[in-house]
Amino acid sequence: MTTDGKQRSDPSPDGLAGAVRTHRERRERWRKEGEPSMIRFAGQIGVLGWIIVAPILLGLFIGRRLDQYLGTSIFWSAPLLMLGVGVGCWSAWRWMHQQ
Repeated sequence: MTTDGKQRSDPSPDGLAGAVRTHRERRERWRKEGEPSMIRFAGQIGVLGWIIVAPILLGLFIGRRLDQYLGTSIFWSAPLLMLGVGVGCWSAWRWMHQQ
């Protein structure tokens, strides 16, 4: 209950309890598993690179095919390349925050 007599539905409006819980779970997992190896770090960097590069290459490939088919110079390649960059960066950001 608060000072004005109303009950609060969320005991931590800023998410502090959830952050503490997540930190504790990560610490316990670290105690059980230990430090990750250099191979694992290298693998994570490789996965992160492909998460970014794959949508870029896919957008460029589709854009080039559309340009060849429609006879335009880079009308589709440039926007689809930028779309691939955006999707790749967004995917990498999501992947990093899930790890």
